[in-house]
Amino acid sequence: MSAYDAWIDRTEEQEDMAAAAPLAGLAALLDHETSPWRAGEVPPLGHWLSFLPRARQSDIDVDGHPRRGGFLPPIELPRRMWAGGRLQFHGAIPVGAPILRRSTIAAVAPKTGASGEMVFVTVRHEVLAGGRVAVTEEQDLVYRDAPKGPAPPEGPPPEPRPADATRTVVPDPVMLFRFSALTFNSHRIHYDRDYAREEEGYPGLVVHGPLLATLLMDHALTSRPGANVARFEFRAQRPLFDTASFQLCLKDRDGGFDLWAQDAAGRVATSAKVELA
Repeated sequence: MSAYDAWIDRTEEQEDMAAAAPLAGLAALLDHETSPWRAGEVPPLGHWLSFLPRARQSDIDVDGHPRRGGFLPPIELPRRMWAGGRLQFHGAIPVGAPILRRSTIAAVAPKTGASGEMVFVTVRHEVLAGGRVAVTEEQDLVYRDAPKGPAPPEGPPPEPRPADATRTVVPDPVMLFRFSALTFNSHRIHYDRDYAREEEGYPGLVVHGPLLATLLMDHALTSRPGANVARFEFRAQRPLFDTASFQLCLKDRDGGFDLWAQDAAGRVATSAKVELA
């Protein structure tokens, strides 16, 4: 029996509104003069700009996250990141509509890997608009040990993977700050370079996992403006930093797209799939 079993099936609900202003901010961040989304609807993944955390300033921990406990289990491992997710889009969320999110802790799984102790937490969400489920989502969060000693050397880069469309992204502190502001994400690894380097052992500011997923979704929608997305899944494989540019890559296939973000050496950082309705 795990020490975290008591948190499984814990639930909470949040109410919000699918406001237009954050979506306009997202379009600006993505550098769109005209966004490739369906008019009057929240774009796929746009619900991430709602149901934002509202912890009081006195409840913020040293890493910028709310203190451990509450809805999520009080896991003490110092590094926490969004490791991936799976989403189904069942219907449109009209801009301006009241929305409700029901969240459940679906699983808590401690593991030991090459990098040390880890705990994976899966959170299941249902987002309702007009009393109907518009989005179902599973988020995978990972808590990890701090690094012990220098990182092992990277192996040789992989063979280049052919893509039908690529886009180069140059991450910088302004981009990362703007996404943190849109999502009210106060995790210091995204804006505090000294903390990211000295406390968590990263070479620079960390590009948000949800930002990478959003950029990949945007890459797909730019390729097919107005597309009706039925499913999306993504998996983080390695972090990206503001120390180098990276590429968004898309491969068109029957019924959707395969997508990935790769670093300057061609190593995949985040992979994703889009299924179209």
